Formats: sequence, structure tokens, C-alpha cells
Amino acid sequence: MYDHKIDAADKAVMYRDLASALRGLVEGEPDPIANMANAAALIWETLPGLNWAGFYRNLGGELVLGPFQGRPACIRIKFGDGVCGTAAATLEVQRVDDVHAFPGHIACDSASNSELVVPIVGSDGVLIAVLDLDSPDQARFDAEDEAGCVALGEILARVL
Repeated sequence: MYDHKIDAADKAVMYRDLASALRGLVEGEPDPIANMANAAALIWETLPGLNWAGFYRNLGGELVLGPFQGRPACIRIKFGDGVCGTAAATLEVQRVDDVHAFPGHIACDSASNSELVVPIVGSDGVLIAVLDLDSPDQARFDAEDEAGCVALGEILARVL
């Protein structure tokens, strides 16, 4: 039984503890779906103010829905489409304060107002997946969230 209760009061400590917990969950587990599922659950339980946390996997040059927590989501996203597709096409983090102002935003959940998408790239430079976090709050994600989630992506890149 895993019981990861991580205090979100101090953001730096929260991300340090979240990274430590994630390393513990994925260590020695070779199955990428299992690792994404546990990561999505851990992030969902830890980060306040989310309405969706999960992954889109790169399958044949298209993003396909992977493990997540939240409401049902879009199943397939083309590279370059929406926030996730832009992150996949550019291999750059997308931190969007207002998704409704993002050109080509895909509204999988009308309750989402801000989004953070982190590309997870393998050692060969090829996109494995994107970590997608949505919030009903405008401007929910800041530079500290971005850095913390990039660190989580780096942990996952080694086991996906």
C-alpha cells in the first residue's frame, strides 16, 4: 500500500517530495503504462487546483490518450494542434495562463482555464509522451510549477 501524503504548503518542498515519491514508485518497474498511471495518480493527489492530470503518448507521430486522473478526455491529438500538440511539435514546455486565448486550443473539458504541458523526451531526442495538467483556475501554473514538472518529466523519461 502506498500512502504518499505530501504537504503543498511550501511549493519547493512539495516538488522535492513529489519527485522523491515518484522515483520510489517507478524504480524497478519496466512497464510504461503502469508508471504513467502511478505518476498521474500521485500528481493528482499532490498538486492543488487541478481538474485533469495525465499523459498523452506519442504513437506513430500522434498523441494518444494515456493514463490520467479527471474527466474523460480527447483521445487523439495531432502534433501542432492545441496546447498538447504544440508541446509535442516543438518539444517545448507550454505554460498557458488562459487556454481560451491560446490559438487552436482544444477544449476537451470546458472547465479548464489554464494548462501546463511538459514534453517527455527520451535520450534519443524522440518524444515519448507529454505530461498534461489542467486547472479551472486562470494562471494556476507558475515558473516553480513548470520547473517542478520538468523535473518529474526527467524522472519519467528514464522509465517510459
